[in-house]
Amino acid sequence: MRDLIKQVELLGDVGAILIGGDVAFKGAKEEYETAWKWILQLAQISGCPMERIFVVPGNHDVDRAIVRQSVPTQSAQHMIASAPKQQREWRLSQQLEHDDSGQSLLKPHAEYNIFAAPLGCNIWPEKPFWHQDVDLNGGVTLRIFGLTSTLLSGKGGEDDVPGSLYLSPRQTVLDPVPNTANLVLVHHPLDWLSDGEEVDDALTNRAAFHLFGHKHKQRAVMADTYVRIGAGAVNPSRGEQPYQPGYNLIDLKVDGEGPARHIKVELHQRRLQDAPETFVAITNNNGEPVFRANIPVPVEADLPVIGDSGADPQIGGAVDGEVGKAVAVPDAEAAMGEADTRDLLYRFWRLTSGQRRTIAQGLGLLEDGDMQLPEPERYGRALIRAGERKLINDVAAAVAKLEN
Repeated sequence: MRDLIKQVELLGDVGAILIGGDVAFKGAKEEYETAWKWILQLAQISGCPMERIFVVPGNHDVDRAIVRQSVPTQSAQHMIASAPKQQREWRLSQQLEHDDSGQSLLKPHAEYNIFAAPLGCNIWPEKPFWHQDVDLNGGVTLRIFGLTSTLLSGKGGEDDVPGSLYLSPRQTVLDPVPNTANLVLVHHPLDWLSDGEEVDDALTNRAAFHLFGHKHKQRAVMADTYVRIGAGAVNPSRGEQPYQPGYNLIDLKVDGEGPARHIKVELHQRRLQDAPETFVAITNNNGEPVFRANIPVPVEADLPVIGDSGADPQIGGAVDGEVGKAVAVPDAEAAMGEADTRDLLYRFWRLTSGQRRTIAQGLGLLEDGDMQLPEPERYGRALIRAGERKLINDVAAAVAKLEN
């Protein structure tokens, strides 16, 4: 925190905090309570708005005790992990879409979801990943995808091994949208995924920014069309050698005009050294303390014409029937990234369970069976419906009334 204060003085306030997983150690409630206090302090000293904190789960956010005790969870994980490669996506979909199996698969993430819900970063069987939009300058949008690499984590209550986890094509669609750069935040690097090669191809072709955690090693690849960052760990175990806590500051700025527009990237990687014990800059191959890249802004994407309706609700893009080019269409979940809406999420989740229920029922945002779902999923669904039905302002008014 002391080092970050100095960096903020030099570089300016932080616009967003992205946490790449392992918020907890064993997915326990008290660990998230401790982490939340620290994250609030981090946001305050960095000048980051509360509504600009994003998170994905890591393997330590999976409660392995639940995996060990829950035969349905073990069965769901085994069905996916043991499937032949060509059938794994189908098996995953089968498990997620089954009412009981889907809930069992996500059950070890229960405390993570309670923690992540006020940030709009909770997951559930129908939506095992999230995406939200943040505006950059120059009319360019940064679309942040929070992908979940932990659906198979902790199989049998045991440690994961490289190549044992599965992300799946359903999480890497990332279809192009004009004037939108995709950023992917995921805990496990490619070599921990059984579909790592396929994920590598998808990210390289569809995302400008790839942020990984897990390995506790800071890395940076600054390519012509993408930037790939290994985040390191802000709080590794003291027994880990070398003991090198680290964090990253990424500056994104849109430069240029028209087709020549690009995102100017400056990456500052900070790492704790032993003697004297202080944070220092990791340098690039030229000995400079800043890693730089220029990433082109997607202007338009050629897509097949898909008919008059032109929209795929799973993609967030559409086709203009006359010119056959991708155009942006409203995306209720992505719009949850708007500052006012994310602030509302935080306030909504600070209400009591009964108050949340009163608002959701009063606005007709709950459907049959929703009351049997875990609260993060129940009201996560309700809030997305509010966005789809243009009722966010009504939710805000109801929250304000109860707050007063």
